[in-house]
Amino acid sequence: MMRKTLIFAACLALAACGQKQTLKPPADTPLPPKPATAPAAPSADDLLKHQPSERPGRSDELLTKSEPRKDDEFNQPPK
Repeated sequence: MMRKTLIFAACLALAACGQKQTLKPPADTPLPPKPATAPAAPSADDLLKHQPSERPGRSDELLTKSEPRKDDEFNQPPK
């Protein structure tokens, strides 16, 4: 019985971690310092935006022709 209660409590705690709401910096803490190469310090909204490198576009290039693979000289049977 105790084990089921602990499992239920753990699942409930994990479910509470997934709440979605807007992210806001705490009011009493300063933002991170300006990066060395940046012309100005980024705002909180700038820090929350995704950069293209963080979410790269999807490659939808289809395989147009089949080509045989070259032999792999490192593909050796186990000893």
